[in-house]
Amino acid sequence: MGERWRVAVDRSVCIGSGMCVGAAPDGFRLGPARQSHPVAPETDAAESVLAAAEGCPVEAITLTVAGSGAAVFPPEE
Repeated sequence: MGERWRVAVDRSVCIGSGMCVGAAPDGFRLGPARQSHPVAPETDAAESVLAAAEGCPVEAITLTVAGSGAAVFPPEE
């Protein structure tokens, strides 16, 4: 079984650009207030989800390894 990621969106930072939905339509949705929500709090590791996090213009998306909590994005300095 592959790696699983926990997906979180900081809604106090999210500006609702929708770039995450464009990059990973199966991973993110925009709510009624045009803020991003992960479809599920945990997902299989996927390039599209990483691309969504990396492409967020305000870095509102964080990805961590499920179980260990190790940072996937943003990477630890």
